[in-house]
Amino acid sequence: MIVDAQIAIIASGAAVWNAMTDIEGATNIIKGILGIEIIEKPSTGLVGLRWRETRMLFGKPATVEKWITDAIEGKFYTTRAESDGYLFLATTSIAENGNGSVTLTTSHDSLPQTLAARLSSPMMLLFKGVARKALLQDLQDIKTAVERTPT
Repeated sequence: MIVDAQIAIIASGAAVWNAMTDIEGATNIIKGILGIEIIEKPSTGLVGLRWRETRMLFGKPATVEKWITDAIEGKFYTTRAESDGYLFLATTSIAENGNGSVTLTTSHDSLPQTLAARLSSPMMLLFKGVARKALLQDLQDIKTAVERTPT
């Protein structure tokens, strides 16, 4: 199941990139994140950054380990997470609009890996709207943080 969301932000690409890649400070930017625990930091760049992220999920705190598998500085990064028989791949990217704004986009793909996950996949479709709403809120939180901070 693929869920996409995007938002326009009136700011420089560099300002948006800094906010979207501030994993350690994500709890100060994205309201839905309760906690971040960095597990591994690469010596340079983003690829290899690994962390545990805690969010509220169905009224309870849920923690998942994520890591960055691919990135191009100032353009995008891709994360991977595994939980409950699913592989979750997410790409967050920015595109300059040429008018002092950028478009911030996120795309999440949930891929069932086990028989139990495959059997529950149809139920995931019921949560597609909920997932999209959560992604849009994360993007809105980044927008709010970047647009209120002078560049």
